[in-house]
Amino acid sequence: MTDVWWPGVALHVVSGKGGTGKTTVAAALALTLAHQGKRILLMEVEDRQGIAQLFDTAPLPYEERKIAVAPGGGEVWALAVTAQEALLDYLDTFYNLRRAGSVLRRMGAIDFATTIAPGLRDVLLTGKACEVVRRIEKRAPNAYSAIVLDAPPTGRITRFLNVNSEVSGLAKVGPIRNHADLVMSVISSPRTAVHLVTLLEEMPVQETIDAVGDLRSANLPVGGIFVNMTRPPMLTSRQLQAARSGTMSVVAIERSLNEAGLTGDSTVVTALMHEAHDHAVRVDLEARETARIVELGLPTFMLPLISEGIDLGGLYQLANLLRAGGVR
Repeated sequence: MTDVWWPGVALHVVSGKGGTGKTTVAAALALTLAHQGKRILLMEVEDRQGIAQLFDTAPLPYEERKIAVAPGGGEVWALAVTAQEALLDYLDTFYNLRRAGSVLRRMGAIDFATTIAPGLRDVLLTGKACEVVRRIEKRAPNAYSAIVLDAPPTGRITRFLNVNSEVSGLAKVGPIRNHADLVMSVISSPRTAVHLVTLLEEMPVQETIDAVGDLRSANLPVGGIFVNMTRPPMLTSRQLQAARSGTMSVVAIERSLNEAGLTGDSTVVTALMHEAHDHAVRVDLEARETARIVELGLPTFMLPLISEGIDLGGLYQLANLLRAGGVR
């Protein structure tokens, strides 16, 4: 699916409102990209160790480690990036000052710098992702086929990615400014796609719509929408209409209960009718929210709710669905 919708994209940024499952979608996307023997890096920048929890592995250090094998022999590697380690990496790469950076960390200077200057923190975190992208361009021995970045939530994704704007108050010229320009040359290019994860609920959908508008205003490349945890209606169209209007057949409900070997008194029947009405309302809400997402005109992928919970098997299941298409 990625070769069709986003050919040539090296950096897939995944964002979403908290609780929508953006880390799960990022992991499933990494497994999808890794098919046919490809090597993919899955990165996180929020210091939550969400990737380690999903793949049931030990907490990730600041080093690239293989965490999964995809169908066809592909590999998913993972990297957890912190602002501290990214700054040490930056000092070492550009100034050969890793030892001095370690001293600064012991003094607490790095924490102080990244706390009072959030723009510096973001340019360091995004800069690490862009450094891995440049390995592809240079055909380095340790290059990956693509990178999937589990990014901050939709509420701050544009600010996180638009590092030129964020560092404008810190540096007009100099190495930080140059680094920010280099980062933006990757993030604002066709080599990047920013994907958003949502649920079929009013608030996550509205945040997704707002995020798309913000990203487009900042000239950042929007990729696709991943609608997570979808559920099919449990009633037919005719039954849903009856549930909405409160005209469901009491006799039919009692008969169904008897056929299932259950005894249904009036209390049980009334409760079931209320449940059916609530379900119909939910189905209508999801239809409205789906229509709002489709209006964005972006590739939209529907992923089901996995009732057993997300484990490694669930990730492979979602990856198989993404690889099959699932676009709306």
